[in-house]
Amino acid sequence: MIPRVLSIAGSDPSGGAGIQADIKSISALGGYAMAAITALTAQNTRGVTAVHAVPPEMIRAQLDALSADVAIDAVKIGMLGTIAGIDVVSDWLRSHRPPVVVLDPVMVATSGDRLLEPPAEIALRALSALADVVTPNLPELAVLADEPAATDWDAALDQARRVSRRDGTVVLITGGHLAGERSPDAIVDARTEEVVVVDAARLDSTNTHGTGCSLSSALATVLARGESLDGALRETKSWLTEAIAAGPALGVGGGHGPVDHFVRTRAADEPARWWALTAAVRDRIDASPFVRALGDGTLAPAAFRHFVKQDALYLRDYARVLARASALAPTREEQTFWSDAATAAITGELELHTRFLGEEPAVSEMSSTTRAYLDHLLAAGPGYAVVVAAVLPCYWIYQDVGNRLAGRNHADHPYSSWLATYADTAFAAATRQAAAYVRAACAVAGADERLAAERAFVGAAHHELAFFSQQDHLLAD
Repeated sequence: MIPRVLSIAGSDPSGGAGIQADIKSISALGGYAMAAITALTAQNTRGVTAVHAVPPEMIRAQLDALSADVAIDAVKIGMLGTIAGIDVVSDWLRSHRPPVVVLDPVMVATSGDRLLEPPAEIALRALSALADVVTPNLPELAVLADEPAATDWDAALDQARRVSRRDGTVVLITGGHLAGERSPDAIVDARTEEVVVVDAARLDSTNTHGTGCSLSSALATVLARGESLDGALRETKSWLTEAIAAGPALGVGGGHGPVDHFVRTRAADEPARWWALTAAVRDRIDASPFVRALGDGTLAPAAFRHFVKQDALYLRDYARVLARASALAPTREEQTFWSDAATAAITGELELHTRFLGEEPAVSEMSSTTRAYLDHLLAAGPGYAVVVAAVLPCYWIYQDVGNRLAGRNHADHPYSSWLATYADTAFAAATRQAAAYVRAACAVAGADERLAAERAFVGAAHHELAFFSQQDHLLAD
């Protein structure tokens, strides 16, 4: 099921916080996002310059229109701004209770300024009792507790217990305001005395605009998928950590920039981006004397024999790399795919010799070009994404070249069977499957592993060019 998640919050025209951040977060975590706007703001990454509260009757009209037509699986509540807005949302929740309600109590600005008048703060404390989870940062937790702000983690946990006990709700506290190298978050449920802490290293980043909004809306989405609270926190925190780390690459604003909500979506498209990065290399392969002569059938037999012999030697160690991919693969299907590919590489070596070399003995000496390519593959890792990224060009580039050369194939072509092999529909299907596994691996890999995977892919593409070109000196009969 795709969870249908409603955000009730203010807007941020810069796109980093509020409704805009919520829509991105819900979408990034697999939900369908809806929005009821409570306030219009004029802001950017440097601060807020104006706020216009939406009249309470318009807030209610938005909520009634949605609940009259759409099944809402989860609600995230953010900035409400006025006591009238809080009262409207509280009344709507009492009459239209969604399965999941997450409250991000927007009460204190990043600067430390209080955003609500005392009567509205009291109303928001009452609203927290209607939520399944409340997600305050430490200054907001202090306002909810009506106590001074906690100055250490243990004091924050104790404060969260008191709020949880008073309101009968789960409190998810974030430790971003604490000093130190760690940035823990915790789920505190005084009803069961459960405390689940999820720790992480603190990121040295100014791209933190909208992190509270993003955390709460992402959490609501994952909970609506049926995940447990601690599982939802772990998944959400992992995603948000990656999004913060990737934020600077967006290049948005000169203040506290946004996070990259779609960091994992971009990661899933990494192979396509690498393919674009290697366009010039692939153009050089197409224009290489070997490939052009192979296509038109004028390739010298000595050059083709040299290519086939080196390819056979290559396949021996290539099979070892495929076997390593199988050992690292996270699923049975992937293990089987790479294992079968390793077996095919070994049998392919024998078949190449039989079909194209006959009784001619195999060359015993591997060229420096072939050795360099294999060294590149054997050094790939240690992560699974890096290994499979390194072997992908051997699929993708051969299939790409084969597709173009297939149009020049004919019954009397001297290398017809070789051209047919790489234009084969089964090989095309295997290439698509290999690329899909690389995308899946990149989607769950960290930023460092994805960068290493990119380098492995691009490096292998350059080695493919060298491999095709190493026969150039033999092109004349």
